[in-house]
Amino acid sequence: MSENVARHVVVHGHVQGVFFRDSCRREAQDAGVAGWASNATDGTVHVHLEGPPDAVERLVAWARQGPRHARVTHVDVRDTRPAGLSGFEVR
Repeated sequence: MSENVARHVVVHGHVQGVFFRDSCRREAQDAGVAGWASNATDGTVHVHLEGPPDAVERLVAWARQGPRHARVTHVDVRDTRPAGLSGFEVR
């Protein structure tokens, strides 16, 4: 079994007010990924993801498109340390 990985993702574009965070929560729960999603004052959405590498990458790929009404222009992804989270929180 692979060791868990973590990614911090910043999603740019029209990503607030389109249910991005809640949709991300549902996708994460389906994939077995823990973490959180939060709106930032600059209009981006920040997402912390941790879990099995394939599941985390699935969520990173999802974030590049987001939910139906989102218009993602670009996504910044950086590796980070897993925090040992369980569940997914919308902040």
